[in-house]
Amino acid sequence: MTQTPTGHSPAQGQARAQFTVPAQHPMVSVLGSGDSLLRVIEKAFPAADIHVRGNEISATGAAADVALVQRLFDEMMLVLRTGQPMTEDAVERSIAMLRASENGTSDGQETPAEVLTQNILSSRGRTIRPKTLNQKRYVDAIDKHTIVFGIGPAGTGKTYLAMAKAVQALQSKQVNRIILTRPAVEAGERLGFLPGTLYEKIDPYLRPLYDALHDMLDPDSIPKLMASGTIEVAPLAYMRGRTLNDAFIILDEAQNTSPEQMKMFLTRLGFDSKIVITGDVTQVDLPNGTKSGLRQVQDILEGVEDVHFSRLSSQDVVRHKLVGRIVDAYEKYDTENGTENGTHKGSRNKRK
Repeated sequence: MTQTPTGHSPAQGQARAQFTVPAQHPMVSVLGSGDSLLRVIEKAFPAADIHVRGNEISATGAAADVALVQRLFDEMMLVLRTGQPMTEDAVERSIAMLRASENGTSDGQETPAEVLTQNILSSRGRTIRPKTLNQKRYVDAIDKHTIVFGIGPAGTGKTYLAMAKAVQALQSKQVNRIILTRPAVEAGERLGFLPGTLYEKIDPYLRPLYDALHDMLDPDSIPKLMASGTIEVAPLAYMRGRTLNDAFIILDEAQNTSPEQMKMFLTRLGFDSKIVITGDVTQVDLPNGTKSGLRQVQDILEGVEDVHFSRLSSQDVVRHKLVGRIVDAYEKYDTENGTENGTHKGSRNKRK
């Protein structure tokens, strides 16, 4: 943090902006502990000079940079007014959203503050919110449409956000039950060949869904809700022949459904129900020669009324930053080498 007089004049051809942080917001909430947030901003705008004196911040540099810095601090103040703290990740994502809007690569009018302050579910002392623009649009689509597909790479929050919306819908009595399902293709769905009881056989494939539930509900309440049928966690094969009314239904790992399974699942939809289908088409584990139902369904249902496809990318990864880089690296490798997920399309492990 550089201390300079705020009366400093910009050089020829440069712009300057100055803004005052309201007294009710401690400067540490704006600059971060040890100026960590300020360092993120300075790194993102290396050509701009950003100075702090007291509760006043000034930026000098190219007009475009200064305008973005001004907008960034305005958005940060809007977030802070809600009582939500700013983090380094939130500042980085805000800068990315503002730049996308400035460059015309964003097709919406949502602001960083609107994205970062949208509450989905508050549970066990924490609030679940979207962290990127595409995540917000995905959550909004779930509110607006009966069937929503969340398609994107690992770590983009597809399943987690859908689970939060399901719990929200149950708690607000929009639905009477939650049904969570995944195909157990890692065992080729030949569960009889695995040791143990049926529960022990299917449990490893459903465990990620249980883990998410434990994040969002009192763990002591989950066995009771499952015993009463309010929450059901089951392999996809258990959906056949049923009509699912008054339910929030999530199909996870949908890239591992066959076209026949996908059609079977979609036609389980009953009255007053909502379906969210999530998957990553770059991580298909189906046997060689089996088409992915998630890939095919995009060609079949795109444009059908009340069906929405939300597509997330490496920019929406909310795990360790390295995960996004790994996703991008694989995409680049596949593009350059004519492969899919690092494997030659004509090989034994061909994905369709």
